Amino acid sequence: MNNRTILFCAVAAMLSVSCGEKPYGAIPTPQQLEWQDMEMNMFCHFGPNTFTGREWGDGTEPEDIFNPTELDCRQWARTAKAAGFKGIIITAKHHDGFCLWPNPAAQHTVAQSSWRGGEGDVLRELSDACREEGLKFGIYISPWDRNDPHYGTPEYNEVFAQTLSNALSSYGPVFEQWFDGACGEGPNGRRQEYDWELFHEAVFSNQPQAVVFSNVGPGCRWVGNEEGSTGETCWATFTPSLYGATHEQLPGDYGTYLNQGDAGGEYWIPAETDVSIRPGWFWKESETARLKSVDELLKIYYESVGRNSLLLLNVPPDNRGLIPRADSIRLMEFRAALDRIFSSDLGTGAQMRRTRDSWTLTLRESASFNRVVLSERIALGQRISEFNVEALVGGEWKEIARGTTIGRKRILLVEDTEASAVRVNVTGSLARPLLKGVSIYYDDVYRAAERVRSGGDVHPAGESIVLDLGAVRDVAGIQYTPIYRGEGGVITSFRLEISDNGSDWALVKEDIFQNIVNNPVRCEVPFQARGRYIKLTPTATSNGESYGLSSFEVLL
Repeated sequence: MNNRTILFCAVAAMLSVSCGEKPYGAIPTPQQLEWQDMEMNMFCHFGPNTFTGREWGDGTEPEDIFNPTELDCRQWARTAKAAGFKGIIITAKHHDGFCLWPNPAAQHTVAQSSWRGGEGDVLRELSDACREEGLKFGIYISPWDRNDPHYGTPEYNEVFAQTLSNALSSYGPVFEQWFDGACGEGPNGRRQEYDWELFHEAVFSNQPQAVVFSNVGPGCRWVGNEEGSTGETCWATFTPSLYGATHEQLPGDYGTYLNQGDAGGEYWIPAETDVSIRPGWFWKESETARLKSVDELLKIYYESVGRNSLLLLNVPPDNRGLIPRADSIRLMEFRAALDRIFSSDLGTGAQMRRTRDSWTLTLRESASFNRVVLSERIALGQRISEFNVEALVGGEWKEIARGTTIGRKRILLVEDTEASAVRVNVTGSLARPLLKGVSIYYDDVYRAAERVRSGGDVHPAGESIVLDLGAVRDVAGIQYTPIYRGEGGVITSFRLEISDNGSDWALVKEDIFQNIVNNPVRCEVPFQARGRYIKLTPTATSNGESYGLSSFEVLL
């Protein structure tokens, strides 16, 4: 038994004594408990893509393209703290392989750039800024590397382990190590067989307290989408082997089983909900007008933190190296809305009484509310599988909500209700239910935001789309927008051609729509060409059969 196990057992023993209950099933480590209590952290996608406008760089970008002339990580940290985030996770190395610190295991880093004379180190500046502001510091390092020549060979695993060890041993405590699930070919055209045992050893030997994120944990798991929505049923327990899931492969309907977890799962691997404040993950000037609204952010909060998940909200710095003003203002508006809604628990001072599997909150006086917040004692395991909530209205009990899981926090959106008491009835539980808290609030901010549902048509997988501009013109690019949520499939790779007469075609480019399967939003492909007709031909789609088309536009 190692020191971490001894510490975990000691804490679990103290908790079980304090409430007279033994733990049930898989339970969180102290680090996972602390991680879940953070509720919201800020993601910062930053790197060469910030300057190229791409989502996935191909690794051929010159090092000098990375040149944030006004980098101020303290501004990031101050913004994050003011918005209520507890930590920041930075993309230290994305799929392009470029490292934001002088990584001695790579030759594609800030040290090879002219930025700050090759002496710059984003991880140093951000980790220092986080400590100054009392925030936790986390690191994203993608195993996929589209630059390193070793990728696709056994040697790469050692190179990547060295990369991990260097980053994780140089910047103080790291609360979360984030492993992206994307995996593709390297510069030599080969895919890598990752040595996850070696990678985890590199993490824990340097940061034994770190919570490790990946598709299947072991510290926390992906929620299965990039929309900001956790399942209404969401267990923190999970058994990846039930689905044949591995780090590299998520077979079948992975969105559902990652979204919901497993009742009585073998391991405690809670869900983390990652979503961007912008349509894409990296900053693009063209997306500034498409920031998520306060209502959309509140919807995300309710469907992540409010469904037993942690929210990781991406706020990408711009090409100056600053959080843009518009993004910062939106974050402050979001923070103000949360404070307005949750600053006053209308049940404060109420009497709580338990009878078998029911908890009754008797208010000092009648109150109007439309939010009910429940929580379990998750340190002893997640247990409740079904419940309902009643309100005492005019002397009669009226059901106002029902649900499945609760976990660390469950926020129920109910109709405006004036009542003198609230009762929670647990109707299904894996073990003796341990409800920790019941609170009520009034939300006069949220207006049930719905993302705009775009219409469109579904086309056969290989069908081309041709646009006639009416005359020969200079073209600066195209935009492809799938149908809402990728219905009907999405184009994943394509061929673009241009013609003056509609008969003789010249190839403009062959490429992929980066990350479009997980984030099916409008994609922009910039290029410079001249012609009258533009033809887009899918060479692969997400389902292999069809693709949805909401719009196909030309940039002039």
